[in-house]
Amino acid sequence: MRNRWLVGPGLVAVAAVLAACGSNSSPTDPGTSNPAASATHAADAKADSVAVKRMSTSKGTVLANADGRTLYWFAKDTATRSNCTGSCATYWPPVRGTATTTGAVLPHGFGTITRAGGQAQATYDGHPLYTYTGDTAAGQVNGNGLNASGGRWWAVTPSGTKLGRASSSSGGGSGGSGGSGGSGGGGW
Repeated sequence: MRNRWLVGPGLVAVAAVLAACGSNSSPTDPGTSNPAASATHAADAKADSVAVKRMSTSKGTVLANADGRTLYWFAKDTATRSNCTGSCATYWPPVRGTATTTGAVLPHGFGTITRAGGQAQATYDGHPLYTYTGDTAAGQVNGNGLNASGGRWWAVTPSGTKLGRASSSSGGGSGGSGGSGGSGGGGW
C-alpha cells in the first residue's frame, strides 16, 4: 500500500518518455534527414525498379526480367492504357514499376503507365509489359503469338519487331486475324 503513491508519478514519467520518443524535435530543414527513413525510402524505390535484360531463346532474342522470364506486349493495349485487367492480369501479370536495363543498350526506351488501380506498369517503346504464367522456366516463349483475352500477345524483342509471327498452322487461323497485331508495319 505504501508503494501505491509511486504508480501515478511513474505513469506520468513513462508517458513523458514515450511522448519524447514519438516527437521530432529536429528542424524540418530538408537538408537534414532520418537515416532509417532514408534507408526505407531507398528500399521502396529499389522495389519499384525492374531489371530487364536481353535473352536468347529458341525463337530469337527477347527482353526478359531478372529471372529470365520473357516479357510480352498485348496488341489491344495503347501507349497510355493497359487493356489487360481482371482474369487477364492473372495469366499475364503486369510488370510493375520502372524498367531499367542491365548491361544492354536497347534501341527503344522504357517508360511507365498508371494502371486503373494506380500502380505503375513498365513499358518498352510505348507498350505495357507483361510476363506469362505459361512460361514456367527462364527462356521460354510459350505466350508468343497467342490469341488470348481478346487480342494477340507477342514476346518483346529489342528491335520492336514481332518475334517469329505465329504460324498459320497453329490452329485458329492466325493468318485471318486482320490487324490484331497492332498497327502493322514494324509489328508494333
